[in-house]
Amino acid sequence: MQQSKSYYTAEEVAKIIGTKTCTGYKVIRELNAELKAKGFITIAGKVSKKYFDEKYYGGVQA
Repeated sequence: MQQSKSYYTAEEVAKIIGTKTCTGYKVIRELNAELKAKGFITIAGKVSKKYFDEKYYGGVQA
């Protein structure tokens, strides 16, 4: 039984927003900095799907 991932990688973020992978990493760094400032633990190169969706789609999944 495979569990669904709760995060996006830089490649996935780049594909979603229609940019290159390096921009995906930049977006993830910015979002993770926001999360870290709020006291959350972050993982380099990955971002919470829920947080990404809230920031980019206002909480509505595309």
